[in-house]
Amino acid sequence: MTASADAEVIVGLGSERDLPVVRQAALEAAGHGRALHLLHTFDWHAAFAADTVAAPRDRAEQLIARAAQLAHQCEPGLTVRGEIVESGMLATLIRRSTAAFLLAVGDSGMAGSGQCVPAETPAVQLAARAGCPLLTVRSEPPPEGPVLVGVDGSPSSHLALRWALDCAARRGARLVALRVVEYDEDTDAVAEQLTEALARHTADRPEVVTECRVERGDPGEVLVEASRSAQVALVAARGDEPGRAMVGAVAQSLLYHSPAPVVVVRGLATKPLAGPDVGPGWDRRH
Repeated sequence: MTASADAEVIVGLGSERDLPVVRQAALEAAGHGRALHLLHTFDWHAAFAADTVAAPRDRAEQLIARAAQLAHQCEPGLTVRGEIVESGMLATLIRRSTAAFLLAVGDSGMAGSGQCVPAETPAVQLAARAGCPLLTVRSEPPPEGPVLVGVDGSPSSHLALRWALDCAARRGARLVALRVVEYDEDTDAVAEQLTEALARHTADRPEVVTECRVERGDPGEVLVEASRSAQVALVAARGDEPGRAMVGAVAQSLLYHSPAPVVVVRGLATKPLAGPDVGPGWDRRH
């Protein structure tokens, strides 16, 4: 799939709790030169159960209006459009994601909950099934730290690395590429491989300050801990099995436990970001 020139950043807007998502998504849309699409789903069954049918619809329109105003406050020149759809939110976002540049949602209260997270949580389902990268936003703003990306050497993780480089360049942030290895692996050899891989992808991003780190331990735990000081954490949906309808254990760990916004990079197998081996047809507007 190749993103079209008019592919948008879509926000799944469920309630006022998702307004922090709008702010973050507006910054992403402006940075990529994309329009912002605020999408809210409306349930007529619930409307008919309310005191008046008009009240839920009015609240939906007010939510869209407030979100659009917030987006314009963050990025005054941003193109913003709102839409209210009669459908379930999850099914609609999965369907729309196939033509989107980026999908942004809230984390459904996952971060810091300390509880077992159901697999049917919308952010988890979207991370597994969306047709484009997914940005999951937390309710609390992140620190002004580096951009963190987990790299395991798989083709999918290299796509995540290229997306992370682009992200760091737009934010003017340092990029930390982190590889987690087994206790019996040679960290020096892995660090050399990671440094070489990063060098191949930084040819057109010389302004980005980068750092390669290799640590031993459980990949999910190490990345979650590192993400505590990051402004955003990125990871491939599944390193060694980048198929649809799957999300790997490391991506799940970040979604469940990272306090930082998380980008799960998927849907990019044939539309990599700008880099030394970029294919034809990829839109490079920023």
